Amino acid sequence: MTHIVCLGDSHTRAQVGADYIKMLRKRLGAAYSFTNAGVNGDLACNALQRLDSVIDARPDIVTVLIGTNDANASLSETNVQMMTKMKKLQVRPTIDGYEENLRALTERLVKETDARIALLSLPVLGQDPGTLPVRRAAEYSKVVERTAAEYGAAYLPLYERQLAHLESTGAKDGIPFQDGKKLSSRAAMQHFMLFRSFDAISRSRGLELTTDFIHQNTRGATMIADLIEDFVRD
Repeated sequence: MTHIVCLGDSHTRAQVGADYIKMLRKRLGAAYSFTNAGVNGDLACNALQRLDSVIDARPDIVTVLIGTNDANASLSETNVQMMTKMKKLQVRPTIDGYEENLRALTERLVKETDARIALLSLPVLGQDPGTLPVRRAAEYSKVVERTAAEYGAAYLPLYERQLAHLESTGAKDGIPFQDGKKLSSRAAMQHFMLFRSFDAISRSRGLELTTDFIHQNTRGATMIADLIEDFVRD
């Protein structure tokens, strides 16, 4: 049996958005086992700190989807303070720090496992391609691309695929981008207390890929699953 570890943040944990690992389990079948190594709110530094458990699992394949919280923190001083408090950060989150942590994480996976490794670029932040959050996700995704090339890992272009979708549909913000917790909290409340699907919440807000500009709806999560499935089967 092929063992796949998916390392990441809330996109991977899938408590507040669509579950791409569930999709992969259904598609790939009993020949593959999965470990969901996603932790809500994690930055790259947090993923690096808990990498021992990934290595100890002796995976055949590791996928890494991390960086949304690093990029989101860069959008405002309020977000810096929120992430610092929530994750007890010792160092201010920056794009240089993100690159350092992602490189260290990837280097350990290459040196300490025999796994095939794939790094995914970030999901698009926000919805309007001309706005700062979308551009910021592009900047962090370039870091992922450089790191994958440096260490011989596969690069899975999630950002590029999602941006192409937004551009092809002419999508614009249904509501102004919100980079804090309020929109996500309201989505979680509607889902868990009112039993609304994440996709219904997404549609009501006029969003193409997310429920709250960050967490994925089924369309967004399917793009993640598609890229990983192609990598696994290659």
